[in-house]
Amino acid sequence: MAGTQDATAPDLAGKVILVTGASRGIGYAAAIEAARRGAHVVAVARTVGGLEELDDAIQDLGSSTTLVPLDLRDGDAIDRLGAAIFERWGALDGLIANAGQLGVLSPLPHVKPEDFEKVMAINVTANYRLLRSTDLLLRQAVAGRAVFVSSSSAKSARPFWGLYAASKAAVDAMAKSYSAEVSQTKVRVNVFYPGSVRTAMRAKAMPGEDPNTLPTPADIAPKLVDMISPALTETGRLFDVTTGVFSDI
Repeated sequence: MAGTQDATAPDLAGKVILVTGASRGIGYAAAIEAARRGAHVVAVARTVGGLEELDDAIQDLGSSTTLVPLDLRDGDAIDRLGAAIFERWGALDGLIANAGQLGVLSPLPHVKPEDFEKVMAINVTANYRLLRSTDLLLRQAVAGRAVFVSSSSAKSARPFWGLYAASKAAVDAMAKSYSAEVSQTKVRVNVFYPGSVRTAMRAKAMPGEDPNTLPTPADIAPKLVDMISPALTETGRLFDVTTGVFSDI
């Protein structure tokens, strides 16, 4: 990946990295990878047990975490998280906005309003609230980095995937706009498409698929964590694991 360092190098030593959806799947693997590179990981998720397992794994690596059990639909709690990071560290070096909901695969007119609102709350509103809470923190870092885990569904918008696709298209648009707003700062903002990965979300979407044919979250985590490396120079761009290159959002 252009502008990144070797995945084994401690390029995040001394950095504070916030990861959402960190209790399982891609978020869990990204938190482990960031810790392996020397970061202190602020791990956000609803599942306390998963966070505790993550903490044990990161301690085994000789790194450290701050566990934040939090429902991302609670915007006030996200605000408090930003304030707590400011009080403790004064800045945030990296944001990996990974948490997401698939929702229901259904004709759009059949989607229940409560299902629509839940997906939008997690996939869109929570990411806006994270930006609102961490913007100043990222600007105050030596090399603030933010990456939003999205999906090629944002562009393909296949039948029955309209709810998920719309939410991810909104994520892409927010990231693109925000990257332009901070273009004259040291902050770099990008989008990451992980492709097909062996996760619970993927199993729900494709129940007949053999998971053993898919890469694991740990397989793609180095590429995701590259996106918050201080060495990264790209901004306002999209990195797709399936192609291995950056492109316009």
